[in-house]
Amino acid sequence: MFKGNFFHGLGYLGEGFRLIRQPGLRLFVIIPLLLNSVLFATLFYLLAGWVSTLIAAAMDSLPDWPWLQALSWLFWLLYGGVVVLMLAYGFVILANLIGSPFYGYLSELTEKHLTGQEVGVAGGWGQIVRDVPPALWREVQKIAYYLPRALGLFIIGLIPVVNLVAVVLWLMFNSWMMALQYVDYPADNHRMSFSLLRRQLAKRRLAALGFGVPVTLAAMVPLLNLLVVPAAVCGATAFWVREPELLSTMKSNGREVF
Repeated sequence: MFKGNFFHGLGYLGEGFRLIRQPGLRLFVIIPLLLNSVLFATLFYLLAGWVSTLIAAAMDSLPDWPWLQALSWLFWLLYGGVVVLMLAYGFVILANLIGSPFYGYLSELTEKHLTGQEVGVAGGWGQIVRDVPPALWREVQKIAYYLPRALGLFIIGLIPVVNLVAVVLWLMFNSWMMALQYVDYPADNHRMSFSLLRRQLAKRRLAALGFGVPVTLAAMVPLLNLLVVPAAVCGATAFWVREPELLSTMKSNGREVF
């Protein structure tokens, strides 16, 4: 179940940050970065007060037991951690909805830079415009996969004592989702369906989690989270190129298309 090299996975985000500085890739980093800056400023303005209100409401729901009240600082940290993790992935979802056509092309250019081979999804700006509807549909599929699982974890986080493990579960789940989110860009360029990607990525689950953990943590840091999205796209493309299990089905059975 847990195959792959976790520590190899950790290195892909750092490689992504190196790749986004390449001259041929910068344009497709700058445009989404400007869009994400406006998005982040808007979200921060709208959610600043809501977060503290949500945590306070969760604290008020705890039973009035003396030992629980004595540990109120710990529950505050746990609830705060869960909310921050939820908001971090929420930002990623919205950022990817806005920038998904650009990120698909960025992934294509990154793969060409790494392998020297054309991916076969050419067309420049016209192709980017044509890719908007399928790219948005792909993001909807990820959201549909994410929401019911996130709801289950959110319910667990409301149960006293049991919620002590909620932050760890959220971190693992968000890390898995980050890997799915970003490796999906090169997979989409190769016409691999989202369902097949999930199965293939599961064969390298430890490596996927290794990639997803630093992406998740970086997405929680203001301002850094603006840069982590394009860096994660490039890092995930390097992951796609170098993790053999992802391509094994395509090589042996042909591509699974939509």
